[in-house]
Amino acid sequence: MGRYVARRLLQLIPILLGITLLSFGMMYLAGGDAVTAMLENQGVAVTQELIDAKRHELGLDQPFVTQYLNWLGGLLRGDMGTSYVSGKDVFGTFVSKLPATMLLTFTSVVATVLVAVPLGIVAATRHNRFVDYVVRVLSFVGNSLPNFFVALLLILVFAITLRWLPVISSNIGKTGVAAISWSGLVLPTATLTIAMASKYTRQIRATVLDELGKPYVAGARARGVPERTILFGNVLRSVMIMLVTLLALSIGDLLGGTAIVETIFQWDGVGKLAVDSITMRDYPMIQAYVVWMAIIYVVVNLIADLLYHYLDPRVRLGGEEQ
Repeated sequence: MGRYVARRLLQLIPILLGITLLSFGMMYLAGGDAVTAMLENQGVAVTQELIDAKRHELGLDQPFVTQYLNWLGGLLRGDMGTSYVSGKDVFGTFVSKLPATMLLTFTSVVATVLVAVPLGIVAATRHNRFVDYVVRVLSFVGNSLPNFFVALLLILVFAITLRWLPVISSNIGKTGVAAISWSGLVLPTATLTIAMASKYTRQIRATVLDELGKPYVAGARARGVPERTILFGNVLRSVMIMLVTLLALSIGDLLGGTAIVETIFQWDGVGKLAVDSITMRDYPMIQAYVVWMAIIYVVVNLIADLLYHYLDPRVRLGGEEQ
């Protein structure tokens, strides 16, 4: 187990290098636009002389390889550079946005599991009955609606019409720091939950139906094993293995920041930061976001592999004897 984890972590190195090299190369091609946008955001009269001076100050007039190696050396020392827009430390700014995104991720995942698992099991155990049809229709509709449409619909109903919840999820204090609004957490969580729960419900229903049709279930029933024991003692374990796969993918997306949802609700997380950085061509901040996404997906997939091994001992980790 230890060797497997160490090997997977070592695999992160070439993956990170490849991703950062590609993303840095794409931003290098648009380096001049970044300087122009930065000066315009500062309200400075843009001249070619000023652009050249700023490019020299930022090191953007150096060869690509030199720029990349300088940035990579800073990254290894924990220095991800300075924001072109705010002038603040990139690493500190990025880390300050993580708690909001992690909170939204946690609430969305918990709500999704609490909704999808019971609905999927109920639909499967009442196959082709009224409840099954209702769950299938609702999950189909929920899975078909894009997040931005669901977000706007929830805002219209619960924020504008009923006035139960705020439209803006984060309150900006006098210090300029966004404070979490707990009532404002409801709508972005509901938006993400609707899409994920709809997809998960259909997958869980299909998995439970498949398991209920296997010979070991028929044998357990013939021996008089209670249906509840079969369902929660055997079938649910297979459901959990499939659920881990779905959660690994979803958590990676959520921790990367759901850009559309965070932007619509002004949730001051990583996703909104990424959108703002792309809009203003804040390339050091974009590069930090790329590194974060790469790390998150590798780590989350590693955790998922370890959970497979725990939930089903028949699943062997790489390098283990069969």
